[in-house]
Amino acid sequence: MSRRRTLSTKKKIALLVSAATVAGGGAFALAATSNAASVQTAQTSVACQGLATALGNNQSFIADQKAHPDSQSAARIANREAVIAQIKVQQQASGCAVGESAQDSQTGQQNAQQPAQSAPAQSAPAQAAPAAPAQSAPANNAGGGAATGQQVCNGSTVTLSGEGGAPAASSNQFPAGTKLKVTNLDNNKSTTVEVTSVSGSCALLNNAAFEQVREPGKFLIRRALIEKVG
Repeated sequence: MSRRRTLSTKKKIALLVSAATVAGGGAFALAATSNAASVQTAQTSVACQGLATALGNNQSFIADQKAHPDSQSAARIANREAVIAQIKVQQQASGCAVGESAQDSQTGQQNAQQPAQSAPAQSAPAQAAPAAPAQSAPANNAGGGAATGQQVCNGSTVTLSGEGGAPAASSNQFPAGTKLKVTNLDNNKSTTVEVTSVSGSCALLNNAAFEQVREPGKFLIRRALIEKVG
């Protein structure tokens, strides 16, 4: 009788260990599924869309520099690669898919604004490498010929370039030295900045300039008014 009880006790212990193992495995699987589901994308988060757009614009700029190189292309490309690395850090900190890229959206200002989705609390965007040497935009583009005080970049959304330094902008339509006033129509905040470098979009703000007009948790301005003021 004593031996039967001993065997029964061992069987019970074995069953309990097996059950605990199964439960632990299930919990791990649920945690892994939960972590995967928590990753946001450009389609589900305005913050992630802005970062994906910034990443795409920098990638587009690099591709253009490689396709049409000049004496300063190598320095510009190195700078933008450092900027891309910082944007990926911001994507991870915001719970976004790291490395997700999207080209600049030309959504018209008349389109309805989608509900805002704030990214997780985080510090201000990391400062990237210094901006590359300024390069004048092509002489034949339409933006450079706009009159002072004229609204430009109609229908363009505005995001950040990821570059550090004092408030400034980059553009593929305006030469270095042009002054642009950018107003976020969703919060009526404005900033006036000077174009200091070339980008793959009509107007991109660097980190410091974007902080002056952004809404908390967002990396994209859907409703922007851009004016050439100098």
